[in-house]
Amino acid sequence: MNKYVNEFNIGEEGKIIKVIADGKIKRRLFDMGVTPGASIVLKKVAPLGDPIEVKLRGYDLTLRKDEAKCIYAEVIE
Repeated sequence: MNKYVNEFNIGEEGKIIKVIADGKIKRRLFDMGVTPGASIVLKKVAPLGDPIEVKLRGYDLTLRKDEAKCIYAEVIE
């Protein structure tokens, strides 16, 4: 099943398929290691839903919900 990272449940793991963004946002995500083929796990969600914390390439990364909406991934079950 494929979905955006902002739709993941806590503990859910996926493999990034593509980053759907333009300009500065796409560049920023790529610079942080958010690239196709990388594994990503949703670790925490703030009480109001923004920001979220993911584990990516061995480190914890905090993303805004708008950034997470740009990351399309295949859920690993």
